[in-house]
Amino acid sequence: MKKTKTFTNADVAKLLRNVSAAYQVKDEQANRFKTIAYDRAATAVENATSEIKDLWEEKKLNTISGVGGSIAGHIDELFKTGKVKHFQEVLSGLPKAMFEFLKLKGIGPKTALKLCLSLRIKNSKGALERLKIKARTGQIGKLAGFGKDSEKSILNSLNEYLFSGEKEKRMLLSYAEELSSEILNYLRTIKEVKRADPLGSLRRKCATIGDIDIAVSTTKPDRVINQFIKFPGINRVLKKGKRGISALLDSGKQIDLIAHPPKAYGSLLQHFTGSKHHNIHLRELANKKGLSLSEYGITKLNPERTGNKTRKQDPKKRIAFETEENFYHFLGMDWIPPELREDQGEIEASLKHDLPKLIQLKNLKGDLHLHSDFETETSHDLGQDTMDDFVKNAVKVGYRYLAFAEHNPSRSRHKDSDIISILKGKKSLVDKKKFSWNKSFNIWVLNALEVDIRPDGELAIPMKAFDYLDFVIVSIHSSFNLSREEMTQRILRGLSHPKAKILAHPTGRLLGLREGYEADWKTIFDFCVKKEKAVEINAYPRRLDLPDVLVREAAGLGVKIVINSDSHSLTDMDFIKHGVSVARKGWLEAKNVINTWTFTKLSRFLQLDLRNFSE
Repeated sequence: MKKTKTFTNADVAKLLRNVSAAYQVKDEQANRFKTIAYDRAATAVENATSEIKDLWEEKKLNTISGVGGSIAGHIDELFKTGKVKHFQEVLSGLPKAMFEFLKLKGIGPKTALKLCLSLRIKNSKGALERLKIKARTGQIGKLAGFGKDSEKSILNSLNEYLFSGEKEKRMLLSYAEELSSEILNYLRTIKEVKRADPLGSLRRKCATIGDIDIAVSTTKPDRVINQFIKFPGINRVLKKGKRGISALLDSGKQIDLIAHPPKAYGSLLQHFTGSKHHNIHLRELANKKGLSLSEYGITKLNPERTGNKTRKQDPKKRIAFETEENFYHFLGMDWIPPELREDQGEIEASLKHDLPKLIQLKNLKGDLHLHSDFETETSHDLGQDTMDDFVKNAVKVGYRYLAFAEHNPSRSRHKDSDIISILKGKKSLVDKKKFSWNKSFNIWVLNALEVDIRPDGELAIPMKAFDYLDFVIVSIHSSFNLSREEMTQRILRGLSHPKAKILAHPTGRLLGLREGYEADWKTIFDFCVKKEKAVEINAYPRRLDLPDVLVREAAGLGVKIVINSDSHSLTDMDFIKHGVSVARKGWLEAKNVINTWTFTKLSRFLQLDLRNFSE
């Protein structure tokens, strides 16, 4: 029996996006809702924290928010037969090179098709290289509707893509954590395993992860390795040794396992957690004390030197450490949380016993950025679940408050009076329910809105509409190519409205898909401090925005931060833990984050009229 191809999440998402693009170029208006549905499904698959093939095998495709019954049926056919008849029909008649061009930043379906037809590039093989030749020889600039600026932009996108290509297939933190969790849980069932932990960038909670490295504490490494080979997801073993193994999973991801004796396990954890620069700095510090560091422990160096030779290690003087805490304490330091180990001052702070008391997930008292299924008739994604279901889930989590912040109604499809009517209806619904929610569940519910900041800085709802909202979250969803100065002024103007209290996903980045836009963050942060605005850490896996470096800068200037999930479904609410990881990497303590506050304190910051929250 012929084995069908193994499709990864990335493969399925790419196929869905290609179908969406095909619908768009064939008849954009007639296929508008199909285009939106396939784009939404592609995003859901990309951000899924489990392998879609596993969900298919478990008959759980319906658990992926955004994948409807029709698309789920097509995915089922894909995994059963290796192809989808309907997809082949939709894609027919279009040059395959078009879908190669869609990989380039700034090129949409219509532009991609026009380039294919005008330049006579049809086949996918070598399409990007041929396009680059056309750009370098000035042929694109001569095409109608393009010009020299477009040609230069396309050439820049080509150079950027061809330089990095798809070589660096890094995983989102959420995906890597889910995958490693399955492996760790499996390892912990092996009786010879005393402890198992992730290593490297995954343990440091970096936004994207390469290969997954895992450590196990055991006195029987051979038995653990032989049991690990039986893990159901392993496709093949790449390399096997006495104390380690490298394997490739069905998903194409590589797993490296290191088995280490319990007495030196803390040394191993420290060594392989990194980062490289943290460890270099730590080694320099140890060397000044006459010590050498390794995954086996700390060794006292012989005091003698011979010429220019370094001091030799004396194996008899090696001290092993079962825990990381003891490893750091031996060097006169406090234990440093893995998220901070980037050589950004954490070693100096540890020596002074001045490390921050980092925020924890349990400190959060609410989520201020949720998208329910209330129909705001937006041009962006709608939420998938009801307000009632979100409230019940928030109570299970232990939240004391939450805010529904659906996207603003589409300006292109509505008059001002229409927008006001929609938001008036939403306020009426929340007002009707909020007291019963508070009485039944002891939770406060706020009526907010995520409002687009237009290119000129104007907010995308009429002034009268603000009367029907407790506060607004402002964000940028279009026109990302403004200059640094223009983008800065756009953000400042958008934040200037008294009810604009939170700047959402501030840099606009989409990990692996789009770089953040340029802005003068020092000026923006100073404005936020002066005007009492909060900046969001958006926990959605593809965003994790504000990046941790800017989080630390903002907090250092006194900016208040809010960690939000930006949930469009109940399952998305769990993403907030990744926002907490970003906050920890940014050195944040609970006091820096407004949704760790009591509702009374939060209400003062948001300038809420508490009379609206009492019957």
